[in-house]
Amino acid sequence: MKDGIHPEYKKATITCACGNIVETRTTTGDFSVDICANCHPYYTGKQKLIDSAGRVERFRRKYQGLDLEKMAQKK
Repeated sequence: MKDGIHPEYKKATITCACGNIVETRTTTGDFSVDICANCHPYYTGKQKLIDSAGRVERFRRKYQGLDLEKMAQKK
């Protein structure tokens, strides 16, 4: 490898919005992220449902009396 052409690789702290702190090495330095592996629903198995303008409630009211399992079996 040639001398003087590679960037400096230094210690960095990555901070998540949930409070998780990760120590690593990077060329960019310290930075923060909105979501990490500790709070991401895909990795934790916990679904974070964000109700936008009552869509979930509207869906539940619309299909409240229907048996969705029977409808799925007919297809």
